[in-house]
Amino acid sequence: MKTRELTRPPQILPLYLRAAATLVPGAGHLPGIPGGGGEIPEVELVLRDAVIEGDRLASYREVCGFAAAGPIPATFLHMPAFPLHMALMADERFPFGAVGLVHIENEITQLRPLRTQDRVNLKVHAGPLEPHPRGRAFSIFTQAHVDGEPVWRERSTMLRRGRAGAEGASAPAGSGGPANTATGAAADAAAGAPVTWKVPEDIGRRYGAVSGDRNPIHMHALTAKAFGFPRAIAHGMWTKARCLAALEAELPDSYTVTVAFRKPVLLPGSVRFAHTEQGRAIAFALRAADGDALHLEGRIAAAGAAAGSQADAERPAQGAHR
Repeated sequence: MKTRELTRPPQILPLYLRAAATLVPGAGHLPGIPGGGGEIPEVELVLRDAVIEGDRLASYREVCGFAAAGPIPATFLHMPAFPLHMALMADERFPFGAVGLVHIENEITQLRPLRTQDRVNLKVHAGPLEPHPRGRAFSIFTQAHVDGEPVWRERSTMLRRGRAGAEGASAPAGSGGPANTATGAAADAAAGAPVTWKVPEDIGRRYGAVSGDRNPIHMHALTAKAFGFPRAIAHGMWTKARCLAALEAELPDSYTVTVAFRKPVLLPGSVRFAHTEQGRAIAFALRAADGDALHLEGRIAAAGAAAGSQADAERPAQGAHR
């Protein structure tokens, strides 16, 4: 695998413009534009000494519902990692553009609590394409180290809707896929004391301003309609963070939290959150407040008990993994 060191975080806007260019027919064959087909390139991006910015952390806590003081949320490092994800997918050798991909699963392991003074080294690579009932899927793996010590890792699984060979089937806009992690029972198990949240129309713009993820499907109803959604939808990583915020007082110092994103949350909207303990684990789910439509199901387990599903995060991209 080829390693490329970055001297500063990539700028998001040019990456989005390059990703959007792939929507123009034939653009994928132009120099510098992804989307020419083929396999995912074996490239690792490295960014050293990423700083945890206090103002950004405060804004993140507010928009996601975390307490104003306390441990840094485990989902927070997804934000400085996100520009690296976009840079990977903006590579001209990448088989398709990032716009239109569906985030179907996310797994984060926090090995120890992060501190505001930590200077984090980030490493990111993408795994190979694999068949999926609704198209093709791949995972982006992120590792974070502080002073040479592994402190955090993430696997984000993305779906490219389409056909998966002769037996593939087209997927409706915004549909996810079956989770390959231990979340399958979470939706049924998370039945205790549900709480209803109202999700405002502007949450996509507010989260996008903090995270840098300004995908048009999250910004406004008009831009979301261009991609087949009736209204703007909430970021999947916002819904995951919002669920973690609701469980903040119950989280251990080190743990793995795995979610499968199901139906998108249309904005504005109301959702119903519930969770339950399963031994040393916590199962949780987010459903539509006015019915049984499932938006997200997840599971939290102590890092030692759940680390097996993350073992491939340390492997090179050619190791098959979704």
